[in-house]
Amino acid sequence: MTSMWALAALWLGLALLASLLSIWLRISTALSEIVVGTIAQLVIDAMIGSSVLGTDESWIKFLSGIGAIVLTFLAGAELDPTIFRQKWREAAAVGLVSFFVPFLGCAAAARYLLGWEIMPSWLAGVAMSTTSVAVVYAVMIEFGFNTTDYGKTVLAACFVTDLGTVVALGLIFAPFSWKTLVFLGVGAVVFAILPWLTPRFFRLYGNRPSELETKFLLLCLFGMGALATWADSEAVLPAYLIGMVLAGTVGKDHVLVRRLRTLTFGLLTPFYFIRAGSFVSLPALVSAPTAFVFFLLVKMSTKIAGVLPVTKLFGSPRREAMYTTLLMSTGLTFGTISSLYGLSHGIINQSQYSALVAAVIGSAVIPTIIANAFYLPYHLLPDVRLKQAAMPRPANTPIPEQAE
Repeated sequence: MTSMWALAALWLGLALLASLLSIWLRISTALSEIVVGTIAQLVIDAMIGSSVLGTDESWIKFLSGIGAIVLTFLAGAELDPTIFRQKWREAAAVGLVSFFVPFLGCAAAARYLLGWEIMPSWLAGVAMSTTSVAVVYAVMIEFGFNTTDYGKTVLAACFVTDLGTVVALGLIFAPFSWKTLVFLGVGAVVFAILPWLTPRFFRLYGNRPSELETKFLLLCLFGMGALATWADSEAVLPAYLIGMVLAGTVGKDHVLVRRLRTLTFGLLTPFYFIRAGSFVSLPALVSAPTAFVFFLLVKMSTKIAGVLPVTKLFGSPRREAMYTTLLMSTGLTFGTISSLYGLSHGIINQSQYSALVAAVIGSAVIPTIIANAFYLPYHLLPDVRLKQAAMPRPANTPIPEQAE
């Protein structure tokens, strides 16, 4: 047990360091956790050994997985049904373009420019088509965009993009079997019942020190996650859908959402983002950077080519349009899931996997840095103090206290 507590202290120490860096450097906490994970793995591997960080420990994998599931659920719960109905055309158009253009562009680039075989090329297209709900939602929370119509529209577009990724992965690679039908059937029943059952259950038994609401939601997320993995799908997909169907209930309960955020951002997501960053091998990228840089550039260029014109078509100003485009260029959860699926099923080899994962994680970092540094839409920030904190200011000027 001593080694377990020491390892837990190490990870939470890294999480604390990442939070401090995000404050000092004025970047997203999710971004700083990814970078800290990458550097920590490099330093610890060089000084002590690669196994010390413990990224393959079962309990760290479990906490990381829970972090991805609950964060994805919260992103779905932040969707405002009213705003979605009003903005569904924009969200659907941005989301579909954000999926199809990188999917086809990256697959073609892998096939005809890198000379990959057909199936690895399709797998590369799937992995590069993603938008990271986890990263985008963390950025939305960081700046308060999650409470605005703009932020809710972007999150809805993220869902459309990742739904396209999951469907493409399933249709091209995963077997469609009776398990898939069972998952779809049970999911349809659960998604139909939950909006009716949840508010009544909470009214009868909620608002108690036992935190019954949290236990109920985690039961639903874990149960549907288990069913999804049994059917060769991914646990984060039903989590997002559960969040969406409960947006009118859980999403409007600000006290419950705040408690879930405390659990998620305080304990769970640091394991997810730090672990994701630890998968990046800086020496490997330095020695063979071509494929990594290639996929990163192709993904970002195809995202920009597809998303930017659509955002302008719907009347977004240049700064806002570029910010949306760069956020839609991020990737993490489904990109790494798709790459790992390809490696474990023999579709791609280890070197191809390394290039894809590095490009995916790079796309979580680089577009976010560019977006927040040069295109942050200050005029959309919901709070005056947040605007003051985010806008450029002279050196040594204190940062105003962030709003609750």
